[in-house]
Amino acid sequence: MRKGTKAAVVGGIVVVLAGGAVYGGYTFVSALEGDTATGAPVPARTGPPSRDEVEETTSKFFAAWEQGDAAKAGTYTNFPQDAQQLLSSYGHEAHITGVKISPGTASGTTVPFSVRATVSYDGKSAPLAYSSRLTVVRGETSHRALVDWQPALVHPRLKKGDTLVTGDSAAPPIEAVDRHGTVLTKDEYPSLGPLLDELRDKYGDKAGGTPSVELSIHHADTEAAETPLLTLAKGRPGKLRTTLSAGAQAAAEKAVTKFAESSVVAVEASTGEVLAVANHRDDAFNAAFLGRLAPGSTMKIISAATLIDNGITTASGPAPCPDKAVWQSQTFHNLKGMTPDEHATLSESFARSCNTAFVKYADEVKVDSLTKEAQDRFGLGRDNWKTGIPSFDGSVPASGGPDTAANLIGQGQVQMSPLNMASVTATAMTGGFRQPVLVPAGLDDRTLATAKGLPAGTVAQLRQMMHRTATTGTAAAAMSGLSGSIGAKTGSAEVDGQAKSNSWFTGYRNDVAAAAMTQEGGHGGDAAGPIVAAVLRAAG
Repeated sequence: MRKGTKAAVVGGIVVVLAGGAVYGGYTFVSALEGDTATGAPVPARTGPPSRDEVEETTSKFFAAWEQGDAAKAGTYTNFPQDAQQLLSSYGHEAHITGVKISPGTASGTTVPFSVRATVSYDGKSAPLAYSSRLTVVRGETSHRALVDWQPALVHPRLKKGDTLVTGDSAAPPIEAVDRHGTVLTKDEYPSLGPLLDELRDKYGDKAGGTPSVELSIHHADTEAAETPLLTLAKGRPGKLRTTLSAGAQAAAEKAVTKFAESSVVAVEASTGEVLAVANHRDDAFNAAFLGRLAPGSTMKIISAATLIDNGITTASGPAPCPDKAVWQSQTFHNLKGMTPDEHATLSESFARSCNTAFVKYADEVKVDSLTKEAQDRFGLGRDNWKTGIPSFDGSVPASGGPDTAANLIGQGQVQMSPLNMASVTATAMTGGFRQPVLVPAGLDDRTLATAKGLPAGTVAQLRQMMHRTATTGTAAAAMSGLSGSIGAKTGSAEVDGQAKSNSWFTGYRNDVAAAAMTQEGGHGGDAAGPIVAAVLRAAG
């Protein structure tokens, strides 16, 4: 929590108000409306609010908001207590005054509007301007036209539980730089915005800077970094060195914008240092580090290592690829159009991404074999990674039943992020697990996760299979034109309720490993593949 401020929480309890009561989020007036001449009750209005009602309600709501009368403004909403709390903090904790609201042209019951105001604190002030929108609904019990209360109408970046606060920043500003000293800014690298906020929150005090005076969003999640919105007085930033590469980051930022809901991570395989991390999402969620989704056939890197390390087969050994495979009453299929091959080797089935070849070995894989391989050799699923910002460490549970087979092909209970799969590829190509980091461990003396890695013989076979996949297999189109030492694995993960599968792709070039995921992107090579290739081309 910042100094000298007190945050009011959005989302309150139902209370009784003067002149009326709130029940189920709707307002009852203290007396029934009626015909003053005859005393007969006026029929309650139904249906969507009329144009006149929308105009009248928004006009009164805006007027009360401009006057700083939070209680009165709340009465024009369907959640008056919540509205009063946030609008009260708008003037008090956020120190926002001189509010002028200009409504735009209504579209049905939705009204866009712009806000201009001044933020003043401790003798410092700055203008504030932004746009938002509200919707007018009819109260279910009062039948009045009411503003449908949402925190985002007060400011578009507010969510439930958030508040606006102004004061000395919780952490001094930072000047984040890449491994070569290039300054990394939100304007130049928009995808880094949330990450830079996280780094500032965690390392601002250690970087040697002094606090700013800011208007910020204080989140309901107390572990989340505050989101700065406006700086009234700049502090002195402290310099924070990251492991990022500005060139690789620029390529990653550009690559993900070509596909909606996409994320990518690149790491230096020999060190585990993160070279690039980018997300293209409407919700600003860092899915690259925190995503928890089935990785599809990219998981076959770990599955192949499990088969090899447990003496079940080898890259040149048998891995027949039938049209379908049944495991404990569940039938598994390959991608449409794949020709069966009962004489295929593991390398051939891996390069073609044959699901049934791996499912057929479920009988010989113990329930916890895949879990042990993931944890002991690839460093996954132990919840002990310390990258410098919040991250997910992957999950490969020891699942019985049909999930024993499904896990082998990256479905079932397996969950991964692009960060996890970039690390898996780095381990497969070098043999050593090196926990990914975004800032040097020496900055805060944190202890990094360890794992024993892979035998040299397993590494040689994985590299051979991934190289084959990148040159003549399912990843060949995406990796075309990349020189040097290359390898890759494609993946597509089916998700209930989605028309298209999630696209996954992981690959390496020389000492760089990268992985990407595009939700509903289809086959691995269709969307995630070009993203990874673009990053490897710039960083490899």
